[in-house]
Amino acid sequence: MSLHAEINTPRPLVREAPVAIVCNGSTLGVMMASPDDLKDFAIGFALTESLVSSAAQIEDLEVLEHDAGWELRFWVSGPAAKALSERQRAMIGPVGCGLCGIDSLAKATRALSPLPRGSWQLSHADACSATRLLRAHQPEHDRTHACHAAGFLQPGKGIVLAREDVGRHNALDKLAGALVRQGINPSSGAIVLTSRVSTDMVQKIVSLGAPILIAVSAATDYAVRLAEAANLTLVTRAKGRHCEVLAGAHRISAQAPEAGC
Repeated sequence: MSLHAEINTPRPLVREAPVAIVCNGSTLGVMMASPDDLKDFAIGFALTESLVSSAAQIEDLEVLEHDAGWELRFWVSGPAAKALSERQRAMIGPVGCGLCGIDSLAKATRALSPLPRGSWQLSHADACSATRLLRAHQPEHDRTHACHAAGFLQPGKGIVLAREDVGRHNALDKLAGALVRQGINPSSGAIVLTSRVSTDMVQKIVSLGAPILIAVSAATDYAVRLAEAANLTLVTRAKGRHCEVLAGAHRISAQAPEAGC
């Protein structure tokens, strides 16, 4: 069947396309993503993957459409360029077999600076209801039933920003870029996800500087250990009245005494 053949379906289909991220002339990765909010995606990816420490370090960002997909092209300079070069050199070798040797195993998770303790808290009720509030910001999910979402919850304001994508990592990266582009400090609220929580999601959120992660699904054991070490508050299985606080409980106030957490 041709990739360009017409598809007949009773339900609208979510858009998906190859999206290449190219930094300083080198392709860092090609993701299958929803081809929307691509500037947010590029900036967010650079931040959550610690390619840069600030969006100001990203130069000449271009979004290019090709017959085969999309290309997000940008440049970094100074210390960011040097760090990128070191990262690329570390990737050279027999990568086809996966992680090779103890050194590679040690590099499976990047070093994360612990988040500051902070001075604000999120109520238990707000944490548990966060994913329900995010549902009102998922038009593509409502249209196709095939999209993840990432939202930003601020105390007293609800979900102030959200992004959708076929991929959970992509949705988070798009949200990260959108926060920075709109001048919203990630430390002022909580990230809310429609997915499970794996190690790489924790790494991205800690790199972004958000202190609380709330997810509708469960977490892996490694993700919980990493969240504890990075002082990230991790709330999972948030479904209305109930949720589970697995790490950083000091940021969640008024804990439910029985079935809440």
